[in-house]
Amino acid sequence: MKKTAFLALLLAILLPLCGYYIVKFYSKDAVHIPKHYFPDSITAVEKGGKTTYDTVWHKIKSIPFTNQLGQQVSLDDLKGKIIVLDFFFTRCPSICPGLARNMKKLQDSFIKNDSIVQFLSISVDPENDSVPQLRKFADRYNANHDTWWFVTGNKQQIYDFGNKEIKANIFDPGVDTAFIHTENFFLIDTNRVLRGFYNGFDTLQLSQLARDIPTLMLERDKKTPSILRSFIPILPLIFIGIGMVVVLIVILKRKPANKFS
Repeated sequence: MKKTAFLALLLAILLPLCGYYIVKFYSKDAVHIPKHYFPDSITAVEKGGKTTYDTVWHKIKSIPFTNQLGQQVSLDDLKGKIIVLDFFFTRCPSICPGLARNMKKLQDSFIKNDSIVQFLSISVDPENDSVPQLRKFADRYNANHDTWWFVTGNKQQIYDFGNKEIKANIFDPGVDTAFIHTENFFLIDTNRVLRGFYNGFDTLQLSQLARDIPTLMLERDKKTPSILRSFIPILPLIFIGIGMVVVLIVILKRKPANKFS
């Protein structure tokens, strides 16, 4: 093989490879994926003689609520939806009005895509927060009653939900487990797995929450990965093959040198 042909072949191999690995390196962290919290167990899966391990994340259980319209609702009614929730009470003189205003801003940012997310404000004072009180509080902030529920229910169930399922006191050490009063918004994915907590008064964290909601909707289940993912390991071979074909075509098209010139 002539020197020029060899160099052409080398370039055809190296350039695609370099391009592939540069793209792979700079794109691996391009999309922020909200992390998971609270694993329940690790499962072992045998496949093709190999053992792989997968984490089973804690699925938040559903409890019954009554919303501001007097409807009986629960998390089971929100299948396929992202959930953003907080804890409040209507007589709160401190953080709750501010949290409600910021939740309203979040709701307004998804007004054209309101089918993907449900906002949920859970009363931690259910003994005083009747349905009319919840309705009055919701109307004060012009809440969409379909996509933003203000709910009450059994006090013991609500506190067990906040402490054991959402684990609000872990994310906010200042929270009294006997009275859940926190500035955090909590993000739950469509599998009812907790995926994030965000200070409801921090504009940067609220902006991140607004980005994380559609990201979770686009997230694929590991069991049904994109078909393109299976091609990633063999992309270098594909690039090399393309390069070799290009070089071969160039060599074959070259006219043979005239021996008698």
